[in-house]
Amino acid sequence: MRRKPSIGKAESDVLRFIADRSGATVTEVGEHLAETKGQTRNTALNMMERLRKKGFLRRRKVDGVFRYSVAQSEGSLLEGFVEDFVDGILGGSVTPLVAYLGNRAEVDADQLNKLRELVKQLEAKRDEP
Repeated sequence: MRRKPSIGKAESDVLRFIADRSGATVTEVGEHLAETKGQTRNTALNMMERLRKKGFLRRRKVDGVFRYSVAQSEGSLLEGFVEDFVDGILGGSVTPLVAYLGNRAEVDADQLNKLRELVKQLEAKRDEP
């Protein structure tokens, strides 16, 4: 499977806004950007279309207006962001990320159990012939 192109911070903010609302119109994103960043509706449209062309968003016409939604599950989306971060910023090493979790992150019991399960999966993969 071909990896989707990476995206920048501004695009990821727009993508997150749309994902958090299970979809949005250009006007809704434009209003959000105007309030939070002082940007225009045209900026919203340009970013949303770039994200659509990159395969992160899809759109459909509802009552004469395009409504954009994420093209993949939130889990897949977040996994891609983490992969881009680990590969691009951390040079492929997960050690700094794990160190951060151990030193700074607030991890509740449920998250800690999930992390333990992930470690078990990693150990099982490593032990495979």
